[in-house]
Amino acid sequence: MRILPGLILAFALAIAGQFLSDLIGINLMGLPKSPISAIMMAIILGVIIRNTISLPDIFQPGIRFGLVRVLRLGIVLLGIRLSLAEAGAIGLQSLPVIIGAVASALLIVTYLARKVGLSGRLGTLIAVGTSVCGATAIVATAPAIGAKDDEVSYSVACITLFGVIAMLVYPFAGHWIFSGDAFASGLFLGTSVHETAQVAGSGLVYQQYYDDPQALDVATVTKLVRNLGMLVIIPLMSVIYHRSSAETGEAPKWWTMIPLFVIGFALMSLLRTVGDSTELAFGFLQPETWSAIVSKTKTIAEVCLAIAMASVGLGTSIKGLKSIGLKPLAIGLFSAVLVGGVSITLIKLLY
Repeated sequence: MRILPGLILAFALAIAGQFLSDLIGINLMGLPKSPISAIMMAIILGVIIRNTISLPDIFQPGIRFGLVRVLRLGIVLLGIRLSLAEAGAIGLQSLPVIIGAVASALLIVTYLARKVGLSGRLGTLIAVGTSVCGATAIVATAPAIGAKDDEVSYSVACITLFGVIAMLVYPFAGHWIFSGDAFASGLFLGTSVHETAQVAGSGLVYQQYYDDPQALDVATVTKLVRNLGMLVIIPLMSVIYHRSSAETGEAPKWWTMIPLFVIGFALMSLLRTVGDSTELAFGFLQPETWSAIVSKTKTIAEVCLAIAMASVGLGTSIKGLKSIGLKPLAIGLFSAVLVGGVSITLIKLLY
């Protein structure tokens, strides 16, 4: 199968990340538990390989499969960690921060991009990608505003660069800023890291470093709610853009902007809710058996995410950034810092 070489490479890096984590933290540092995140090591290994070795094209389908399909499977399976009530409560609590961060990025970044001489299309794509759903939002918005291929490429590159940096830095920043509050840290990660994959990775890094799974749960639910913002943001940006431009474009149909893995996550949460609601799960499973199924599913989800994170590293090209120029990079950096700053401020004020 075409996907096997790249998928095997990503899986090998996930294993290597765990090996290096144990080697450095336990064997070399003599600690009972490694302070080095296996997920972070897998990502770094992937980035090193991607930017120092010319990977044959045979690996690309598998890397893409890991970054898209395996990631989505992992996100869906994460749903079993939370009941519908727990997931819904997190989603409602995250809404004010999501709305504030998204609105700030859309308004300020699009305005600033025009002021520094970037095209309105490029500024819109960077703003949407930073505030809503990373590359997915960029690709969905591009035809709606008539964006050119190079504008899409530049904006995706900016989102990838600063999203990966945030994924590796924000878990520690959040833990420090919010004094170890895992809920606040998860809310920060879910509202300020760009891509779904990057949010999952940052949540896993937090879990591995601070031994607290709540941040991953909160970050995941928050990001899935944030993803649904595409239903409103993309048509809105299309209307706003075309009112000030003679160019035309067509927004995608609303149902194409609902990520299926969001529905899958909700269904897994429903499964957990039903299974926990009676003494015998589903009327026939003993509590010990149901608990073991939940535990195994959580483990499979984390393995899938580890493979996806290695794929993130393997898909991150630093060399391609040279052609972008300083202005788009500066706007991308400002946008990332803005969303992070608004997120921190709102969390401090509201929670």
